[in-house]
Order: sequence, then C-alpha cells, then structure tokens
Amino acid sequence: MKPRAIIFDAYGTLFDVRSVVHRARNTQADLVLLSTAWRQKQIEYTWRRALMKRYADFWQVTGEALRAAAEKLQIKLSQAEFDSLMEAYLAPDAYADARTGLDSLRKYPLVILSNGSSAMLDSAVRANRFETYFSRILSVDAIETYKPAPEVYALGTGALGLSADEILFVSSNARDVAGAKAFGYPTCWCNRSGEPEDCIGFAPDVISTGLDQIANILSRSNRESG
Repeated sequence: MKPRAIIFDAYGTLFDVRSVVHRARNTQADLVLLSTAWRQKQIEYTWRRALMKRYADFWQVTGEALRAAAEKLQIKLSQAEFDSLMEAYLAPDAYADARTGLDSLRKYPLVILSNGSSAMLDSAVRANRFETYFSRILSVDAIETYKPAPEVYALGTGALGLSADEILFVSSNARDVAGAKAFGYPTCWCNRSGEPEDCIGFAPDVISTGLDQIANILSRSNRESG
C-alpha cells in the first residue's frame, strides 16, 4: 500500500465526541448516557435526512439530536444547558494519538472529509491547533448529503486530483470505512475500542488501534511489497 495522500474522518476519528459533554458547564444530566444517545441520534438523523433528501447542516442536525436524546432519557435541559452543550461541540478534544499520528504522516498530503459543517470543522481544527496538518477540510455542505453516499467520498478524489486507489481513507467509524471501501478507497479502520468487524462485505484493508500506528503500518506494507 503506497498512498499518495490520506483522508481522515473527523468526529470519532480525530476528535473525541464523548469529550463534548464533559466540556459543558452547569449540566446535571447523566453525561455518559446523554453522550451515547446524542451520538446515536445524530448519526440516525444524518441517514434519515439523506434518504429523504431533506438536507440540514450538521450543526442543525446535532441540535435536533441533542433535544431528541434528552427527551428520550427524560432529561430536562434548560436553554443554558442546551447552549453550553452545543458550544462544546465547537471544541471537542482530539484523541491522544491524533497529534502523534499526524506528525508521523506529514510527508503525505492530509485532508479531512467529514459530515461536519464547514464552520464546525474549522472551529474544531483551530481549537486543537491542527491547522498546519491539513491541506483541505472538506464538508458535506458542498453537496448537501451525508455519508455513506458515494458523492461524499467523491469530494476527496476531486479535491486531491487523484484516483480513489491512490488515497488511503482513515476512519474509526465502521460504517464510514465500509462506505469509503465501497467507493474504491483503500481503508484503515482505527478501531480503538476493539469492536468486531462489520459483516456487510466491505472489510478494511488494514486495522489499527490508534492513529499513531498508521505510519508504521504503511512502512511495513511497503517493505513487504518490495
């Protein structure tokens, strides 16, 4: 595997979405339950909106998902609590392995391709001082649909001017890896939590448990291929 560029997913891959609830202020809710339900609803709503062809950007979807998750858990969020949780989504913590991993891959053009809105992604990148790593930050705002639609993955090939097989796609989300693989990308699944593989028929090419392993995986692959 000798990629000419690498594309990263953002939320769940570079940025820890679970960190968001812990950044919020003055919230009395069960943060673990709320974080899980919020993320589930967020992903569900992107799929539903994509299938219905009723696009709303990720900021709106995230707010809708938070209200739905709170209602499901019978958590009464004040407007101040709601605003604090949403504001925290603009500065999620990066995973501990993200910066080391990105440092080790600087010789490649690096790109983010995400469901996040342009404003959300720019804010998260700035908050973690990741600006110097990425040549492009690509949002689905450009085409108004969500992963795993093939049109989303085509944003990467178009931006880089490369064919899919020349680009490594990295994500911690199995559904995203499957979508990228179906599109034609070689894929790396960053499986930090040891989840079982999906059985949908689009297995990742390589699996790591952290972004800081990818450079070594690529080096080893190149040596083995001669």
